[in-house]
Amino acid sequence: MSASQTSEVPTLLVKIFGKDRPGITAGLFDTLAAYSVDVVDIEQVVTRGRIVLCALVTMPAGGTEGELRATVHSWAESLKMQAEILSGTGDNRPRGSGRSHVTVLGHPLTAESTAAIAARITATGGNIDRIFRLAKYPVTAVEFAVSGCATEPLRTALATAAAHIGVDVAVVSAGLHRRAQRLVVMDVDSTLIQDEVIELFAAHAGCEAEVAEVTERAMRGELDFEQSLHARVALLAGLDASVVEKVRAEVRLTPGARTLIRTLKQLGYQVGVVSGGFTQVTDDLKERLGLDFASANTLEILDGRLTGRVTGEIVDRAGKARLLRRFAQEAGVPLSQTVAIGDGANDLDMLNAAGLGVAFNAKPVVREAAHTAVNVPFLDTVLYLLGVTREEVEAAGLT
Repeated sequence: MSASQTSEVPTLLVKIFGKDRPGITAGLFDTLAAYSVDVVDIEQVVTRGRIVLCALVTMPAGGTEGELRATVHSWAESLKMQAEILSGTGDNRPRGSGRSHVTVLGHPLTAESTAAIAARITATGGNIDRIFRLAKYPVTAVEFAVSGCATEPLRTALATAAAHIGVDVAVVSAGLHRRAQRLVVMDVDSTLIQDEVIELFAAHAGCEAEVAEVTERAMRGELDFEQSLHARVALLAGLDASVVEKVRAEVRLTPGARTLIRTLKQLGYQVGVVSGGFTQVTDDLKERLGLDFASANTLEILDGRLTGRVTGEIVDRAGKARLLRRFAQEAGVPLSQTVAIGDGANDLDMLNAAGLGVAFNAKPVVREAAHTAVNVPFLDTVLYLLGVTREEVEAAGLT
């Protein structure tokens, strides 16, 4: 029966709630089957062992509505459950134009923050059609299906609210594209890994303080990235090339990094990294983690020692965005279907160029400019922004 055909048809909303157990859904529809009704809509939710089952069905023929009501109530009472039956006309009202998925991450997710997010959605003109929990560990993640307002204004409004109430919120437009193949590109230092690779090298060269001082100057805006890169790499001149293997062994993956990558690969996504660090580390990560793409700066090595210079194209802020576009073209994925993850100012161009830019435990300026922010130390929480549930990840044995 089409939407136009059901718009004026008398219908009954049958609601069953109580303690969950096997066979409730089958039992309700066995009961309704005796009255030859058509099913227009079904919704079922189970929370902490309590079920709410709603069935929207056409009105039974031959004036047997009263008999149906009595039979359903009797069946529910036999199971020590409650039933509510409401008569009306037609199906659910049409959802408003402009549909989005709003993912909220909390650690914990409080009633106060949930109320604030819901209120901001309403104030923006949106209607919450459905709410679904994606994960309960290591963070609580819930997804709101919202209609009635455009995605971009909703994203802007909720980003402001999230910053004030201390939760992470991602807003993406609904549609088939959400299930399409994607490309995910990550920064490396302090994103995919917990370390800053230049500092690992500097520790072996005994110049950590000098490297930190140059980094600080760059953060103050006294040096741009390329200048600071050359200045810091110069301090590594003369270091034996054997240090590369030592640094590779010292690199620590961010919690959840393997789970994120394994799950993305299982979903058929392509995954890459771009780094202001060095290919001597990123090439190893690419091989170990099964990445599709990797690009970084290259430390020059001559006669078994670091020269204090880099070779090839410099991967800086603009370079990361350029590489994102290049990877997308090679992967055959539209830029709108890319996800970029990073933490620093030199990631901003890449985050803004991607279809979804995620600031991961980022500096304030990056959090404010990115599409969304994740401020918990688990990289696999990015999966929830893509609509993947924790149960799906665990069921696939990917944790």
